[in-house]
Amino acid sequence: MRITVVGSINLDMVASAPSLPAPGETVTGASLARHAGGKGANQALAARRLGAEVSLIGRVGEDEMSGAAVALMLAHGVDLSGVETDIAAPTGVALIAVDPTGENQIVVAAGANHFVTPEQLPSRIETPLIAQLELPIETVEAAVGRATDFVCVNLAPAAPVSEAMLRRADLIVVNETEAAFYGEALHVGGGLVVVTKGARGAVMYRRGVEMAWATPPRVEAVDATGAGDAFVGAITVALLDGMTPDAALHFACAAGALAATRPGAQPSLGTRDEVEALLAG
Repeated sequence: MRITVVGSINLDMVASAPSLPAPGETVTGASLARHAGGKGANQALAARRLGAEVSLIGRVGEDEMSGAAVALMLAHGVDLSGVETDIAAPTGVALIAVDPTGENQIVVAAGANHFVTPEQLPSRIETPLIAQLELPIETVEAAVGRATDFVCVNLAPAAPVSEAMLRRADLIVVNETEAAFYGEALHVGGGLVVVTKGARGAVMYRRGVEMAWATPPRVEAVDATGAGDAFVGAITVALLDGMTPDAALHFACAAGALAATRPGAQPSLGTRDEVEALLAG
């Protein structure tokens, strides 16, 4: 199985703090770490660690952060031949605050991600595709329009998109906030729609009718960063592997739960053996 991911690449600056700040508040006593991140990169590595061959199309800056941003993907064999270097824009950066329960706040400076244009894409994408909305919307729309196989779109962060893209997607993944933003428009097509609900699990729909519900295994959450991306990579791999909707949803919930037990986005992503072991209890 080969999957193409069109998406963002960031370097995450993660401050683990005693609490998350309220507006205008300064919180001290934090520790700082750097991790590779970005929704596209996270989902690419998630799918790779679950057994898929993965190619990523994206963009980084010509700076000291780019190497750290792609290091884990290189180490695990993600094909980065579609990643271009921008001489003018910096590598994307995410500023992340995490509290002891694993809750987080994230601010993203897109940098080079903002300059991934439709011209960087192939004329046809003939493998299954995963895309998110941390790139320019016209680029995401072009990628989905050029895809000839299975298409998963993670509508995050929420932003207006065309009805044509919603209809084309075989799988749409959103969290509860994003689901509220899109409303009934999520169900205009005939594809699957999955709404994730954090520790409460996830529900799958087709044409607005509930098909499956799953709750994640109980874990000790450390950092929820990357858990949603682990879920997206996992449910795509599971469905492409031929799992039933119910089995795929349980598999993806376990992958997300496992990611929440470790700090950082990409360092937290589990292997297929680890996910299956967690599912087995």
